[in-house]
Order: sequence, then C-alpha cells, then structure tokens
Amino acid sequence: MIATPDLTAASWRKSTYSDGNGGACVEVSDDFTGIVPVRDSKVTDGPAVVFGGAAWSTFVSTL
Repeated sequence: MIATPDLTAASWRKSTYSDGNGGACVEVSDDFTGIVPVRDSKVTDGPAVVFGGAAWSTFVSTL
C-alpha cells in the first residue's frame, strides 16, 4: 500500500486522457517521484487516488 503524501502544495494539470467537453476531467500531479496522485477536477478539495508510477504507466498504456 502506498502512503498518501501531503498534497496541499501539489501542482495539478488536466490529464491528456480527460474528456475535452468539460465533463469527465481527471487531474494529475507530476510533483512526486514514483507516484502519481489523481483527482476529479470538479472536486478539487476532495480525495485523490495515489497510483504507483509503474501502475499508472500500465493503466495509461491500456487506454
């Protein structure tokens, strides 16, 4: 299990895999080594899911 880092100072960007119509928008942070925090852009103060770098690479390579 990956420990959740402090994400309060994270820089977020809209994922290139997000829906361009303003609906299903996923944001990711590139600020952390070895992990990729992911959140819903419509709920910026909500929780984030934290993927290990290898798991994230596997996930996006299947899209």
